Amino acid sequence: MTESGVPGNGGQSMELPCGEERSIHELDMGLREIDCRCGETHAVVMDMHPLSRFVPEFLVEILTETVEPAEDDREEFTTAHLMAIVMEEFPEEMAVADVAEDGAVGYALVWVADFDSRRLHEIVVELLVELMEHAVSHAEDDAVMDQFEQEMLEFDVSEFVEQYRAQRDFESEHDTPI
Repeated sequence: MTESGVPGNGGQSMELPCGEERSIHELDMGLREIDCRCGETHAVVMDMHPLSRFVPEFLVEILTETVEPAEDDREEFTTAHLMAIVMEEFPEEMAVADVAEDGAVGYALVWVADFDSRRLHEIVVELLVELMEHAVSHAEDDAVMDQFEQEMLEFDVSEFVEQYRAQRDFESEHDTPI
């Protein structure tokens, strides 16, 4: 994050993965993506966005109950943890800004991806499946692992994302978790 010399933009800006800069005050809490001056659309995620933005509530409950995050200030698996996983896999395609000191924005962390929100959604689901597969592999029940692997062979990430986004109606201000 840098101090921007552009008058009236609130001062703080972040460098996006494409190299453009954006004032953090332009990133409203309801944004899921932004059209950039580079010509691309970038996904936007904030720490206050719920995990249910990406997966149904029943899965959020399972994740928060079973995934123990590393020692940090959060007791359960959150969007911040999820975005850390995405950043680990795509370090060059993600930008993050810690804006906790700026009380005017309403969030503490913001991530901007080099790809659009649909592609980010697919990546998140793929990574969550890998996380679940890893967890199941630690179960000492081969039948559970075999069943999980069979179900994942039939699971179509793109189709899931398409259906979930349609059910969530992300284009509406009345979007609610399912």
